[in-house]
Amino acid sequence: MFKPDVFTRTFFKRALFKRNSLKRTVFTAAAALCAASALAGNPLVKDKFTADPAVLVDGGRAYVYAGRDESPDDKGYVMNEWLVLSSCDMKHWKEHGTALRYDTFAWAKDSAWASDIVKHGGKYWFFATVSERAANAKAIGVAVSDSPLGPFRDAIGKPLITNAQTLQTDIGWDDIDPTVFIDDDGTPYIYWGNQVLKYAKLKTNMTELDGPIVTEGLPQFTEAPYLHKRQGIYYLSYSRDWPEYTVYATSDKATGPWRYRGKIMDANRKTKTVHHAFAEFNGKSYVVYHNADLPAGGEHRRSVAVEEFRYNADGTIPFIPQTAEGPAANPTASCK
Repeated sequence: MFKPDVFTRTFFKRALFKRNSLKRTVFTAAAALCAASALAGNPLVKDKFTADPAVLVDGGRAYVYAGRDESPDDKGYVMNEWLVLSSCDMKHWKEHGTALRYDTFAWAKDSAWASDIVKHGGKYWFFATVSERAANAKAIGVAVSDSPLGPFRDAIGKPLITNAQTLQTDIGWDDIDPTVFIDDDGTPYIYWGNQVLKYAKLKTNMTELDGPIVTEGLPQFTEAPYLHKRQGIYYLSYSRDWPEYTVYATSDKATGPWRYRGKIMDANRKTKTVHHAFAEFNGKSYVVYHNADLPAGGEHRRSVAVEEFRYNADGTIPFIPQTAEGPAANPTASCK
């Protein structure tokens, strides 16, 4: 019978240890991969706080632009930049860093608040809420880029809309939350507001208003309007009451009159705000929104999420629950 010497025994012990170590390493890597897969879903960004999403579908890819919440103590808004993410399937998201900052607008003093983005004339137009330094009030600026990822530059060197243009309230934050919509005939519209909803036509250069600012009466309107169109129906959704929940109205024109339809999404548990945008991607319908469901999330530490939904047969929007899982992957072959 073979009886190994001390050297041989030591050699085999070391080999066995290395084999077991390799197995443990492979198991650990597989476990980490499974854990990463388990983390796929909502919120879209898990290592920082994000809010007020805008969405753009372009070239078979979905882009989400979100203000970054940086409040150190959750006692007030600290927002200096907009981040941009993209996805080929609405499930897995890639971070591209900062799209632009509030100081892209030299006339702004702070506050990278809610925004919207549209593609028009081969360029990407970013409509942003910031604080105008001279007026010490919220205003809406326009930035432009040749790429959805930026860099963006101030398109006009001054605000598009200022607090002095809208005297319906005595607050300094009623000119916020722009939504920009381009109708089938090429006419662009901008809707915005807090407490009072306002809208105006834009010139096709996207940098000037084309006519007067009009106020629109909607029941218990708070803020965050969003305008989109599907199969001949115009949908105007918005945040209502306080704490806010999301509702919508419909019309056969971009300017109303609007028929109130009801609630889309409940109020959040840990923040009184909710802000949303709709998108069609690879034949399916989605709503992007924010809650505050990350650990340490709160009123000023929010998180962007997305849900898939189906319109009812009559074109109405169903109630959409918030989920941790988010939508199933919906990949596009053209997305790179």
